[in-house]
Amino acid sequence: MSSMRVTGFSIAFLLGIAALAQTEAVFRTRLSPVAMDATMRATVTGSGNVTARLTGSKLVVSGSFEGLLSNASLAQVHRSPVTGVRGPAILDLTVTKAPGGTLSGSFDLSPEQLESLRAGKLYVQLHSDKAPEGNLWGWLLP
Repeated sequence: MSSMRVTGFSIAFLLGIAALAQTEAVFRTRLSPVAMDATMRATVTGSGNVTARLTGSKLVVSGSFEGLLSNASLAQVHRSPVTGVRGPAILDLTVTKAPGGTLSGSFDLSPEQLESLRAGKLYVQLHSDKAPEGNLWGWLLP
């Protein structure tokens, strides 16, 4: 009888560990105009929202945007050295090529990318035809 309890406890323990390993974390951001100078005021507009769900090392990104002055041309996840500062693109998202629409992507993150996500160093940036250096951006935060 005691060996059955130990076996039952072991199975429950392992199932608990497996459940913890697959716990979902949700990160969100509001997309707003990128930092701009006076020359960009006529081309940078719009807004949007993005949700990123992390299960294990798999990140699923989905969002929507509206109000661009030209068609969206590119959407990417960037990695910044610190929150609020631009960094290089690391992941490409699928985006609707219109002034409003959706963006999405699914990725298996490396340990380094996971650490950056949890530290608030990953952000989504949306580019448009009239703002090829960036139109909207937002940091993925829990």
